Amino acid sequence: MCFNQLFKQISPEKITDNVFTLAGKVFPVVTVGKEDNYNSMTASGGGMVMLFRKPYTMLIFPSNRYTLELIKKQQTYTLSYFPEAYKKQVMFLGSKSGRNSDKMKEVELTSLVLPSGNVSFQEAKLIMECKLTQITTPQFPDDFYAQEAIDYLSEPYKDLDEHRKYVFGEISGVWEKKWSL
Repeated sequence: MCFNQLFKQISPEKITDNVFTLAGKVFPVVTVGKEDNYNSMTASGGGMVMLFRKPYTMLIFPSNRYTLELIKKQQTYTLSYFPEAYKKQVMFLGSKSGRNSDKMKEVELTSLVLPSGNVSFQEAKLIMECKLTQITTPQFPDDFYAQEAIDYLSEPYKDLDEHRKYVFGEISGVWEKKWSL
């Protein structure tokens, strides 16, 4: 099936899902690239915000992720949100790097090309397309006051070369499935 048969475009304000559920429970799949060469990974941190009077996504990546390298090069990406029935496939995309494997051929999801040429998946229930605007690193630990934030930023990365990057992207398109699966 073609993209327009499966999805209808909506404005970001028309997203009916709870943003905290989308960010904290559903685990979106971040996909970067075009049909002939793309990579996806499961995102476990981030959310949606209003910046500069526009809707944005914010993602948190470990600095050594292959997908982060691709985002820097392509400067666009999609976030795909899936029904619970696809949890196994979504978690698979977070289990290995596309740098060292051909996981996109292994995953049991059907790629789908958006009108822009970016890639998502037929099985998604919601797709957001984003244009990269900023990648930043929290550099001042003294600026964080909550102990859980301090622990979150420092504990997993004992190696000084590894740290978290915050990726901000302006939402340039939102599509929802025309019917639920």
